[in-house]
Amino acid sequence: MPLSVSIITPSYNQGRFLERTIRSVLEQRRTAGPFEYLVMDGGSGDESVAILQRYGAELQWVSEKDRGQADAVNKGLARATGDVIGWLNSDDIFYPGAIAAAAGFLARRPEVDVVYGNGNHIDENDCVLEPYPTEDWNYERLKEHCFLCQPAVFFRRRLVDRFGPLGVDWHYALDYEYWLRLGKSGARFARIGALLAGSRLHAETKTLGSRVKVHAEINDMLRSLLGRVPDRWLYNYAHAVLDGRGVPRSSRRFPPKVAVLSWQAALRWNRRISLRMLLEGGQWIGGAVRL
Repeated sequence: MPLSVSIITPSYNQGRFLERTIRSVLEQRRTAGPFEYLVMDGGSGDESVAILQRYGAELQWVSEKDRGQADAVNKGLARATGDVIGWLNSDDIFYPGAIAAAAGFLARRPEVDVVYGNGNHIDENDCVLEPYPTEDWNYERLKEHCFLCQPAVFFRRRLVDRFGPLGVDWHYALDYEYWLRLGKSGARFARIGALLAGSRLHAETKTLGSRVKVHAEINDMLRSLLGRVPDRWLYNYAHAVLDGRGVPRSSRRFPPKVAVLSWQAALRWNRRISLRMLLEGGQWIGGAVRL
């Protein structure tokens, strides 16, 4: 028996991309079974509402103020009736057959809670910039690398009942926190080889426009959820700070500034510097560390 599916799109002032997102969902009807589509608009002031009105017979939508992207998704979760949830932001797209591939896999594998496939980073014109660096499931690896392409992830509705909805305190790391929370709680993830979604990168994308803020929030989230921030994310934060200062990556072959900034980040978030980070940083600075 096919599983019912709910697709949720949070949206706010993304009118120039919204119709492409909607069409990529509605075109799934060619291959997928029946599904419902819910668009939660945050009270957009651009052409978004007019677009939603045009498609009103084919989807459910509301336009009202919310507390951000996570709150919008959670409003959709509260309305969703499907066995399976897909979450597609209003500037991302599904590739043909995405819903059928994900729902079909979950129907065949009842022990799996979350299924994810491959994705692409795409530009403003839907052209592929690069494949998203997706990897096979490994919870320990996920702590250091967010290798799940968010629009290419589908999960069973029952997980929301067991582990709650998205955390509304997170604005950049909301999907990463949810995958980590599910994995920490024992949810079972599986990867399929299909190409499911395009994740758009453009000047207004949160993760491109505010890299230092993004990495600071990721570190806050990791400390809150895991009790400490892995060294890899502390290094990422140091590089984001240097990027923001305009320091070229080519000048970081022997990166003493990375060492100092990562040490400062370790003290800020972990209140200690790991032995590995201390040794690596000491080598970069050019002096041997003797303990």
